[in-house]
Amino acid sequence: MTIERTNPDGLHATPGYHHVTKVQADTMVYLAGQCPLQPSGELAEGGLEGQTEQVIRNILIALDAAGATPDDVVRTVIYVASPVREELSAVWAQLNASPLAPAFTTASTLLGVAQLGFPKQLVEIDVTAAL
Repeated sequence: MTIERTNPDGLHATPGYHHVTKVQADTMVYLAGQCPLQPSGELAEGGLEGQTEQVIRNILIALDAAGATPDDVVRTVIYVASPVREELSAVWAQLNASPLAPAFTTASTLLGVAQLGFPKQLVEIDVTAAL
């Protein structure tokens, strides 16, 4: 498997992700959007930071179950239920300071959205990996 991450000339500089991720792989792994739910099914406490921490844990567990690591991630989409740019930036910073950080050097999108699927849910992350 090979993953090539690039930022082509003529495109703007990024805060850590790459514009293009080219993959040659035998197996693709698609995670369901990972929510801030604890194993009990309860929403994680601690507001946006606590929910983001739970999503990080959930993604690491799901990747491990698939035989993948954060280095194998080729695409992420991060959804934050907030119109406040600073809150989106705080989630990005928290993700990039976590053990999941290598996943966000790839093709990544960060979106502020009106709402997510569970009541009081503030963050969800969609992840694709290649093996």
